[in-house]
Amino acid sequence: MKILVDVPPSDSALTKLRSENNVQIVCVEPEEEHARRLDPAILSDVDALFCTYPPTNLDDMRAVKWIQIASVGYDQLIELDLPKRGVRATNCRGCLDVPIAEWNIAMMVNLVRNLPQMFRNQANAVWDRSNIFQREIRGATLGLWGYGGIGRETARLASHMGLRIHAMTRNGVGRRENTYLVAGTGDPEGVLPHRVFRAGEELEFLAGLDFLIVAMPLTKASEGLLGERELRALRKTAFLLNPARGPIVQEAALLRALKENWFAGAALDTHFAYPLPPDHPLWKMPNVILTPHISGSNGSQGFSERLWDLFSQNVTRYLKGEPLLNELSVTQLSGK
Repeated sequence: MKILVDVPPSDSALTKLRSENNVQIVCVEPEEEHARRLDPAILSDVDALFCTYPPTNLDDMRAVKWIQIASVGYDQLIELDLPKRGVRATNCRGCLDVPIAEWNIAMMVNLVRNLPQMFRNQANAVWDRSNIFQREIRGATLGLWGYGGIGRETARLASHMGLRIHAMTRNGVGRRENTYLVAGTGDPEGVLPHRVFRAGEELEFLAGLDFLIVAMPLTKASEGLLGERELRALRKTAFLLNPARGPIVQEAALLRALKENWFAGAALDTHFAYPLPPDHPLWKMPNVILTPHISGSNGSQGFSERLWDLFSQNVTRYLKGEPLLNELSVTQLSGK
């Protein structure tokens, strides 16, 4: 089995993989751009690809049967017709659950205590002990739109802090199988939500929340899913958090909602342009916290170890003919 690796290598993981499995591993310089062409001579007999973004000349990979990506989001695979090519794909679900869930908790506390305003007060030597800076999140209702690994780890942390958990899903909440998980994290049995909502119950779900966290992948079905109708359904006192993908929320509707105070504020880690232009109105909105897509990234100290652990397990499973961890379904790869 020949594997092409296009992510930052782990020497210890590579040594172990080569010694324990009948594999040939070829490493290329980690990608610096989302779209690049690789040498066709290298690609022609590759059986598996470990990357974040596949090369633009995927047609030159005539033997490839499996792609492992180093991201949770998989929208970069949707236009590649992988099911038609007979190519399986797995993502890195579970590797970023911990830092993104921690970002979610941190942002909820920052929003409800209005830390940005306290920082502005500090910069201007303003002593203000108003009640708006003294609120707590215990007893609040947290809504997770999507209940994958990030949603489940956020639910675990939030439940320990006394929040009520609501989940909005397409298929309900149940036990997860063949999914990568950091030991002791998440909700693998699917027992934490106090209430689960399904298709057709979106407005009821939104109306009951103090916090809405977007926790779904960007697909054709989810792009623009949250528009004026959905944002107006939130309480005036609610907060929106988006560590998923910017375009899941309609930009014009979001800007108007925040300007007109349809709800209390937002924490946004994912955006509509990278980098967000300096003149974008979100920068100066006092009810918004912006972070530069760092809630979960390859800069997290545990990411590389988890990613290579996942990949190593999947190589072993692939060679043994066992189910792969985090395998994306035909429906998912079709963007539905």
